Amino acid sequence: MIVTRRAITATLSLTGLAALTSRSRFDPISAALANGTAEDVAEPVSLPQMALGPVDAAVTVTEFASITCPHCAAFNENTFPKIKAAYVDTGKIRYVFREFPLDPVAAASSVLSRCIADGDAEKYFAVTDVMFRQDWSRFTKPRDTLIQVGKQSGLDEDQVRDCLKNEDVFNKIVADRIYANAKLGINSTPTFLINEDRVVGNAPFEEFDRRIKALLKD
Repeated sequence: MIVTRRAITATLSLTGLAALTSRSRFDPISAALANGTAEDVAEPVSLPQMALGPVDAAVTVTEFASITCPHCAAFNENTFPKIKAAYVDTGKIRYVFREFPLDPVAAASSVLSRCIADGDAEKYFAVTDVMFRQDWSRFTKPRDTLIQVGKQSGLDEDQVRDCLKNEDVFNKIVADRIYANAKLGINSTPTFLINEDRVVGNAPFEEFDRRIKALLKD
């Protein structure tokens, strides 16, 4: 059975922030998996692309991640800084972050990150880094954590609440998640597409380094 956008939206509902007190996860979307092309990966479905590096780079690395995913957090802490230093900051690749929330907290975190960044990719990556560094497993009230992160970024509590009530951004995140699964075959986090080459899981820097170098030589 294919899970519809309505079903996922209901599962991840942010109405009244009630879902932020829940730690339940939803089942992955069951759909026919299809291999995407580099063009599919580079073009966002609904939301403005959050990316670092030149638009015309020969290599694009696209990360699909969920903020509450511990493997994603480990990659963010240990591997992404090395990729950024070696390839993004030197202008050799473009790095795209795509939200693939696995639970209501991850969805809310992505909504808040988008709100704080307000279209600024550098700021978005900085806020996302802060989100990844939270120990979500320890908190029974993740709403308080989101409010704290918002305050660190200059928002007061009411502004954070207003951000989290943005159903338009939330629905677009859900739409992009459905697209990533049904069109690109993404069903776990973190998953990476290096142009059309796929890497699943928290792979070490050496794996990315090898694959990126091979593509840059083409």
